[in-house]
Parts: sequence; C-alpha cells; structure tokens
Amino acid sequence: MEYKQVQKIAKDTMTYAKQNIKAGMNLLDIRKMCETKMLDLGADSFWYWNIGAFVFAGDETAISVSGSKYLTSDRIISENDIITIDLSPQNKDVWGDYARTIIVQNGIAVSLVDIANEEWKQGLLMEDFLHNELIKFATPKTTFEELYYHMNYVIEENGFINLDFLGNLGHSIVKQKNDRIYIEKGNLSCLGDAAYFTFEPHISLPSSKYGYKKENIYYFENGILCEL
Repeated sequence: MEYKQVQKIAKDTMTYAKQNIKAGMNLLDIRKMCETKMLDLGADSFWYWNIGAFVFAGDETAISVSGSKYLTSDRIISENDIITIDLSPQNKDVWGDYARTIIVQNGIAVSLVDIANEEWKQGLLMEDFLHNELIKFATPKTTFEELYYHMNYVIEENGFINLDFLGNLGHSIVKQKNDRIYIEKGNLSCLGDAAYFTFEPHISLPSSKYGYKKENIYYFENGILCEL
C-alpha cells in the first residue's frame, strides 16, 4: 500500500468512530472498535507499540504518555464528554498516523459548529489555527528546530501550553519507530529532508484539566506543504 492509502484507513476509521461513539460506551470498546475497523479496511498491524488506537476521555485528554506505558482505561463516556483518539495503522512497513479530539454532546459526537462548551470549542479552534499556521510557515528549508520554536511561541502567545511529555510537536514518518526524528529543540534537519512528517500539537489552557490534539501527516510537493 501507498502512504496515502494507509492514512486513508486512519481517516475513514476516525469518521466511523465519530458516527458510532455514544454515551455509555467504554473506552476499551472504542479502542476495539477502531482497531477492528482499521484491520477491516486493510491495516495488517499497528506500528506504535502494537496499539492501533490510543483513547482518552475527560481529564485523561490532558495526559501525555509514551506508548510503552499506555493502558486503556475502562472509563465510560458520559452524555457530555471530550475524547481524544490517536490511530496508528500499518500495512507492511507503511504507516498512517492520525489523531482527533471529539466532543460528545447529548450522547453523540457533534461537529465543531455545534459544540456548546465554549472552552472545548476554543481548544479545537486553536488546533485548526496551529495547523493553518504550519502551512503558512513551513518550507522545505525550515528546520525541525525552527518549527519547534515558532509553533511553541504561537501556542504560548495564544494562551495555551504544550502538554507533550517530551515537548515535541511531531515526528518524521519512517520504517522503524526508533528511527524517527522529532520537531524538537536541537534537530537541525530540514523538513524537506523527511519524505513525510506529522504535526500533532497536544495543547491545553493553563488552568484547564482538558487537552486537545489534532494530528495530520504532511509532505512537500513542488515546495508546497500538503496534507497526506
């Protein structure tokens, strides 16, 4: 499979999750639903610690943890809730990587325009703003470190904080997870040197117990940054 096909597995699975998540569901059931769907769509495995779907809800959405230490809780989705799902499908050695924060309102997932909780809406709007800023700022010659400093500045200037446990904002897409390089301080490689890279800011308001995440894979085509 090509990268676009595997990423489409993740995107289609997220759409399926949004259509089927309901209040009363257990996070373990949501993880199983997502992993089964990815396999049905053509994934043959999951590249990140053999976990296909990292699922968090409520105040868990502010937790940043390595996949090696992640355990899916048995938390139950409430009538009005916030959920983050991070998907890692793989076919042979081709990866997908895709995350979204989903808002459940009156028992079902709702679109951004329908979110009544103003804090949650502002968090998702900020994620959209950061991804738009990435597209405006990044060039093939931009280093991973330059992107790290710029985006963290934008996050802070807008009153948010970076929750990532290592402080980074994404990574290259490679064949082996230990070969990844990160959007972090000290990485002087250029974005254009990576065939594909993720951008996945995990943010929160300083006084909030909730976190937000939006992850896409990006690549350059004729010098223009494109979403995979």
